Amino acid sequence: PGLIKIRLKFLNDTEEVAVARPEDTVGVLKSKCFPGQESQMKLIYRGQLLQDQARTLRSLRITDNCVIHCHRSRGATAATPALPDPSPAGPAAPGLPLGGGTLMVPTVMVVLALGWYFRINYRQLFTAPATVSLIGVTVLVTFLAFGVYGQ
Repeated sequence: PGLIKIRLKFLNDTEEVAVARPEDTVGVLKSKCFPGQESQMKLIYRGQLLQDQARTLRSLRITDNCVIHCHRSRGATAATPALPDPSPAGPAAPGLPLGGGTLMVPTVMVVLALGWYFRINYRQLFTAPATVSLIGVTVLVTFLAFGVYGQ
C-alpha cells in the first residue's frame, strides 16, 4: 500500500522495475536503484532532466507504472575519480581522429586480400593445407565481422 512501480528504461532498451513511495525524493530513488553511482546517473521524465535531488516523486507527478529514462554520464564528477581509458590501444594520438583498435578490421581485411591475391597468382606456392587454412581464416573473420558490425 502506498508504493508505486517505476519503469526505468535505459539507452539499450532494457528496462528494470523500481518500487518507491510517492514521498521519496529523486535522490532517494537514485540511491535505491544505483547505489554508489548516484552522481553519474541522469534521470529524465517526460523530457525533463530531474536535477533537483530534493523533489519528491509526487511533486513531479510520477505515478504507478511511469517510465523514467536513465542515462549514465561518462564524465567524472567530484565524487568519482576519473578512470583510466580501458581501451587496449589507449588514447588516440593528438593529430589522429582514430585509435589503434579502429584500424584493426581494415588491416585484417587487407592482409586477407593479399593472401587471396598470392593464392590466386602464385598457386604453385600454396599447399592444400595452406589453402584450407586461408579459407578457414576467411570464414572466421567474416563471421566475426558480421557478428560485431551486423548488430
